[in-house]
Amino acid sequence: MTAMPQTDSATGSTSTRPSIPAPRPWLVVLVACAGQFLVVLDVSVMNVALPSMKADLGLGTLGLQWVLNAYSIAFAGFMLLGGRAADLYGRKTMFLAGLGLFTAASVVGGIAPEGAYLIGARAAQGLGAAALSPATLTLVTSAVPAGAARTRAIATWTAVGAAGGAAGGFVGGLLVDLLNWRWVLLVNVPLGIALLAAAAFGLREGRATTGRRLDLPGAVLVTAGLATLAYGIVQTEMAGWTSAATLLPLLGGLALLAVFTVVEKRTKEPLVPLGIFRNRAVSAANAGIMLCGSSSFAMWFFMTVYAQNVLGYTPLQAGLALVPSSLAVLVGSKTAPRLMAVTGARALAVTGVLVAAAGFAWQSTMTPNGTFLTTILGPGILMMGGIGLATTPLATLATSGAAPGDAGLVSGLVNTSRTMGGALGLAVLTTVAASATPAAVSFGEPDPSSLVPGYALAFRVSTGVLLSAAVLMTLWLPRPARKSQAR
Repeated sequence: MTAMPQTDSATGSTSTRPSIPAPRPWLVVLVACAGQFLVVLDVSVMNVALPSMKADLGLGTLGLQWVLNAYSIAFAGFMLLGGRAADLYGRKTMFLAGLGLFTAASVVGGIAPEGAYLIGARAAQGLGAAALSPATLTLVTSAVPAGAARTRAIATWTAVGAAGGAAGGFVGGLLVDLLNWRWVLLVNVPLGIALLAAAAFGLREGRATTGRRLDLPGAVLVTAGLATLAYGIVQTEMAGWTSAATLLPLLGGLALLAVFTVVEKRTKEPLVPLGIFRNRAVSAANAGIMLCGSSSFAMWFFMTVYAQNVLGYTPLQAGLALVPSSLAVLVGSKTAPRLMAVTGARALAVTGVLVAAAGFAWQSTMTPNGTFLTTILGPGILMMGGIGLATTPLATLATSGAAPGDAGLVSGLVNTSRTMGGALGLAVLTTVAASATPAAVSFGEPDPSSLVPGYALAFRVSTGVLLSAAVLMTLWLPRPARKSQAR
């Protein structure tokens, strides 16, 4: 096949130049999923390293919380901006920029001589993740044509992202036990460099829109609003829900987002075209993803602390105990495309949420002397298998309803919904758990049996959240179009 003539727009002359071959779809999916795995892993991998950090850097309780929160706030706050930037400036460009910043920040955090350097590095990691993560889903959906193949690619992206969150405890425990806490961060460096090389040579630049400028007022307002809201959410763990330190940023974040919607209505080229939310597939699927994220993020936390604080597992043993749950979310996500072809996306999403709710209800029956089979393995497989079945069709619905020029934005919405849902769910459920824990636990070494009622209540509340999500999706998600009768 000969190359088609190309016209030079500057001179009007015609030249024959070989076109650059498109990268293989499987390579694009592989690189994008690896990037997503890396940034989601860093949400949870730090948990088991906190005691070692405390001893090495002399961090107090507040400092340790900010090691986690600095990443989450930057990640959630800049996600929509990162998604729109991928549309305007190029998916490959934002992938490389985000991954480069994430990798460089991992170096700084890994060699940090004191807590302030570590917290600053974690915030920079979160900013890099916010630029990188929306581009990963956009790369996947743009590399694979719509249909069954794209659904399978999205299932892979969903499964790998969920596995990154699930694998955090195991990976962190392994690195801390075999090396030291610094390698929880430094392990990102060789992985990031290898992925940068693969992306530089394996991805082709593409942007969904041209000739548009970034809506700077909208970008500032939505980023400040989401970051402030995320800050208020994480403050609940330190100050409670009724303190001024919590209420002021929560109300301030909501106010900034309200101003953002007013500005977007009057802007010719808005950062977020508000009409996108009139698409039922986009709005309902993101609501479902947020509710699923609020339960699944908290599930990993409570299962880990239950295994260690009550059953007496080491960090590495706790990570190994949750491996079957990690595999369950992979199996659920990869099975979903085949089931969607039979049941449809809406029915499968509802079914998956109901399966997960059954697992959460089972987990809420935990006891202080529970066994691995009945209090970790069985309910864990149901919880995560159901989440895997539900998230793939929800992500497919959310992205399929978007115009090409909004692909990065919608990808950012999906990631923002999951991240903000996870942060809000964990904040609410830790408060719920604390309310059912005897006050005496705060003094001295807690009796393991006294922690169980709080953990169990958190899982019961999660069950109710998922059942509400099933009802919401049944009523709100668009029904599949009826097939036209054969003539």
